[in-house]
Amino acid sequence: MFSLPAAAAILAAYLLGSLSFAVLVSRTMGLADPRSYGSGNPGATNVLRSGNKKAALMTLLFDALKGFVPVLAVLLFGARWGLDPAVAAFVGLAAFVGHLWPVFFRFQGGKGVATAAGALLGLNPVLGGSVLVIWLLVAFATRYSSLASIAAAFSAPLVQALVWGVDASLLAIVGMSLLLVWRHEGNIRKLLAGTESKIGQKATAPAAHAKASAHPPRHLHPHAPKTGHGRKGHRK
Repeated sequence: MFSLPAAAAILAAYLLGSLSFAVLVSRTMGLADPRSYGSGNPGATNVLRSGNKKAALMTLLFDALKGFVPVLAVLLFGARWGLDPAVAAFVGLAAFVGHLWPVFFRFQGGKGVATAAGALLGLNPVLGGSVLVIWLLVAFATRYSSLASIAAAFSAPLVQALVWGVDASLLAIVGMSLLLVWRHEGNIRKLLAGTESKIGQKATAPAAHAKASAHPPRHLHPHAPKTGHGRKGHRK
């Protein structure tokens, strides 16, 4: 299954996946870096917390395309190079890994939900569509993007195995699913604690909050000099 063309396709997919469109779109539109507010995750859901729906939609689209395009390219043009659908599945996994650990952004990436969805849609539109429907249903019912993503991650390999059977592609899909759940470890903790942010919930930058906390009002400062009526009784 693996050959020099396969290795080249996997590497190219990883590099494409390493383009963090949440950061790039935010920079282009003059928005704050999505890694500086909310969950700190460079993804469409966190960009939406900036209040700019257009930027969030563009991020979602481009993140999905960087998973979809390399997989579809292998399926359409890979046969002449000996690349089969199993290689296409691992190409999708490579794009997903690129999003998680982008070489162009100091290996600090997002959770990869949109990229994984794009890869699945490119690999098998019915599978990708089924998983997307599951995500939408859970997200609509709970308004938790993280919970919807975890549910979709668990469903992807199950649907693949039950409908299309066990093959080499399933290994790549299982890999994506396990990594996606692992990347949501912090969200799982927040969900259990009841502190997880919901879709569309705006969040202020942690840095701004810290700055405000570092400079309390003067009348609350323990070493602030007393003024006004505080010295009135000592006046002659």
